[in-house]
Amino acid sequence: MKTLQTIALTLTIVGAINWGLIGLFDFNLVALIFGGADSLFTKIIYIIVGICGIINLKLLIDTIEDHD
Repeated sequence: MKTLQTIALTLTIVGAINWGLIGLFDFNLVALIFGGADSLFTKIIYIIVGICGIINLKLLIDTIEDHD
């Protein structure tokens, strides 16, 4: 489970950096790499990053519980 959590966290960070680039510079790195915003590959990456965000909810919950 730790490996899955690490992969999910890494991809979530990549997604956050991409959103930062979009917000700051109107530059979508994922779309550039995978063939445009409407590309099937780009959409798959977005879906994977979204799933990783859901997986990382467990990390957030565990962190909150550790501080209680």
